[in-house]
Amino acid sequence: MPTDPASPLPFACGARMKNRFMLAPLTNTQSHPDGTLSDDEYRWLTMRAEGQFGLVMTCAAHVQARGQGFPGQLGIWGDHQLPGHRRLAAGIQAQGALAVVQLHHAGLRAPAELIGEPPVSPSGSPKHGARALSLEEVEQLREDFLAAARRAQTAGYDGVEIHGAHGYILTQFLSAEVNQRTDRYGGSLANRARLLYEIVADIRDACGPDFLLGVRLSPERFGMKLAEMKTIAQGLIDAGQVDFLDFSLWDCFKLPEEADETQVPLVEHVAHLDFKQIRWTAAGKIYTGAEVARVLAAGADFVTLGRAGILHHDFPARVMAEPDFVPVGLPVTAEYLRSEGLGEAFINYMRRWQGFVG
Repeated sequence: MPTDPASPLPFACGARMKNRFMLAPLTNTQSHPDGTLSDDEYRWLTMRAEGQFGLVMTCAAHVQARGQGFPGQLGIWGDHQLPGHRRLAAGIQAQGALAVVQLHHAGLRAPAELIGEPPVSPSGSPKHGARALSLEEVEQLREDFLAAARRAQTAGYDGVEIHGAHGYILTQFLSAEVNQRTDRYGGSLANRARLLYEIVADIRDACGPDFLLGVRLSPERFGMKLAEMKTIAQGLIDAGQVDFLDFSLWDCFKLPEEADETQVPLVEHVAHLDFKQIRWTAAGKIYTGAEVARVLAAGADFVTLGRAGILHHDFPARVMAEPDFVPVGLPVTAEYLRSEGLGEAFINYMRRWQGFVG
């Protein structure tokens, strides 16, 4: 039987999604310069909860000041950011959605002019003007991911997702192309994955069994091999400390770029993992109601939506009412995006997406 996208989804920790729709963690550049929540960002996210997303995730929230990846980024590295997080978590939950923060550090992708110092990475990168982290700094990074998760729990969020995708700092550790360390955090895949596994274990131990915990992974770009991503994912599943895995596949339905991989769509590669009690979701060009159904039919427990959630704050409600729903065509006007809860900073950011804003 195909999965009904309106059906509830329980997680091992006890949390429960009211349906199978998650809002992707989307860069929106709407936070204040000190990383605190703005009214625009609050409106954007709570509107998606009103629109019946079962899980609403924040944009990537950086766990160190020097981990900032873009202007207007939400931070979770300081207690001065807690009041906004408390407000946001409560606002999302008031609509019956799970509220989750994505924990992030840009690493070598942090612009030096934004953070006021050279960016950091597992290894030095002259191309990016990045310097290598010392072992002590790696251990501090681990502590700061944990501190951010505790801060999220204090704010009242249902859980956190660790951003291990898209070429940011944890991907930089995972990637044999980027990570040239010779200590226990470099070399073999087990060593390159060590920091991610340690952060997961730390958060689970500190935040307890009832706190929703997920990890985002992605293949193919930034030196990530599909087979290695699957090995890392299976290791997380086997450890039994996460509640869900979030696979950002760029395009769920495309074939692998690597010639030695079985040529079936990326979402099917993920589906063949042994998930046991762990839930999983996929993101990547899921634009229509029919594509939601296709990803759920492939075995995903829920779907993660970016563009569709920008275009329609109530995309889940529309698909549940009309399974073949197709979003409004592109380009859309700035006024249309304002009506869908995007502030001016977010609209200007969307102008960078070719053909999105007319």
